[in-house]
Amino acid sequence: MAEKLEFWFEFASTYSYVAAEEIEEKAAAARIEVAWRPFLLGPIFAEQGWRDSPFNLYPAKGAYMWRDIERICQSKGIAWRRPSAFPRNGLLAARVATALDGAEKLAAFVRAVYRANFSDDLDISEPSVLKEILRGLSLDEEATLNRANDESVKRLLRARTDEAKSRGVFGAPSFFAKEELFWGSDRLELALKTLRE
Repeated sequence: MAEKLEFWFEFASTYSYVAAEEIEEKAAAARIEVAWRPFLLGPIFAEQGWRDSPFNLYPAKGAYMWRDIERICQSKGIAWRRPSAFPRNGLLAARVATALDGAEKLAAFVRAVYRANFSDDLDISEPSVLKEILRGLSLDEEATLNRANDESVKRLLRARTDEAKSRGVFGAPSFFAKEELFWGSDRLELALKTLRE
């Protein structure tokens, strides 16, 4: 697997959940490796003058998104429950994912956090929820959370968010294939096709 698809995701993003559920299987079928890139949309939205999710700021867009994501999950057999709070703060989860950078169980952790948020309606900002996920993956929850709160990990996550911004990322999920940006879970196939060609 020579080619690599960069997958930039934010834990508050509904459509990133869909992409996280599908990307490994589709990439493996295309013989393409996935580089998992957690980042934070908050600072990017803030630069656009948004202090909340655009789905909350624009009610018609939000109403469409909730129905759309329900339809997509139903059609793909992905578990879905509308969360009672949206968007949830994914900062700590993003730090944990950053701390797990390159680890074998990173992808499994990411999917478990998304399922906790968008299938089980759990508060992913709570350390207890993340500890339970880490335990379920046979990862040392205390050591991993301690590492997630290390200054080096915080700096790396900030640097990743700055990198996303500098490369033109404005939403999640975003994919980079041969340095070309593809935005939205429905662009995953096109991004993979670009790498195959």
